[in-house]
Amino acid sequence: MTTSPKGDAAISVRGITKSFKDQQVLRGVDLDVARGSIFALLGSNGAGKTTLIKILSTLLRADAGTATVHGRDVVSDAAGVRQAISLTGQFAAVDEVLTGRENLVLVAKLRHLVGPGGIADELLARFDLTEAGKRAAGTYSGGMRRRLDIAMSLIGHPPVVFLDEPTTGLDPEARLEVWAAIKELAAGGTTVLLTTQYLDEAEQLAQRIAILHQGHIIANGTLAELKALLPPVEVTYVEKQPSLEEIFLAMTARGEAPTQPNPAASGTGSEDQEASA
Repeated sequence: MTTSPKGDAAISVRGITKSFKDQQVLRGVDLDVARGSIFALLGSNGAGKTTLIKILSTLLRADAGTATVHGRDVVSDAAGVRQAISLTGQFAAVDEVLTGRENLVLVAKLRHLVGPGGIADELLARFDLTEAGKRAAGTYSGGMRRRLDIAMSLIGHPPVVFLDEPTTGLDPEARLEVWAAIKELAAGGTTVLLTTQYLDEAEQLAQRIAILHQGHIIANGTLAELKALLPPVEVTYVEKQPSLEEIFLAMTARGEAPTQPNPAASGTGSEDQEASA
């Protein structure tokens, strides 16, 4: 892992440490996040992921080390960092009484942007929420709320977005909806730093993955690079039985049932032959 800042890095972290009383949470973290990429920070509960996000978003000050976001130092230019970022926490921060559109309009007005209604309509369309935008956010599914939350975080076009465990508590279908929204962010050129404890989430979304364990980055690379750290797994051949779904699809596509076995005929062939003889 390199320790010198990369010139194209949207986020650069060097030697960050943080303790709470006698508990050392971060023990010298180094990482770089390329512009316009999705970077996943993996770690179990208590690994320090949220602490690092708070430091990078200027909500918490590190004990030692340096960090820059969008070329701005998180300590000496905290105001500049806040102008360049958006932070989405583990729970959707939407007003459930307001409609989806009204939530977006409110944030646009708070940012003193021109044409808040048009901004809201554009984001509703981008995240496939145009029809739902007329309803109170309290009626939304978990996935819809999270998509609205991400849409709200994009108002003002921040170049860097922090997503702290964005799919926690969501069902599988809602997780897929949020994954699509995150991919949409990166496709538009936004840099995304994503924290998660779900391995499949990192596999599906990130160009690079770092593993934070006991306050240290113990691995950092592409998925292929991380896989190369372990020896190949020996594959044992196991005969695969058809699933009920495969049986259903095959039968309905053919329009007829397969020939059924005859249990009564099992094991009686030789006796029948002897009787006939």
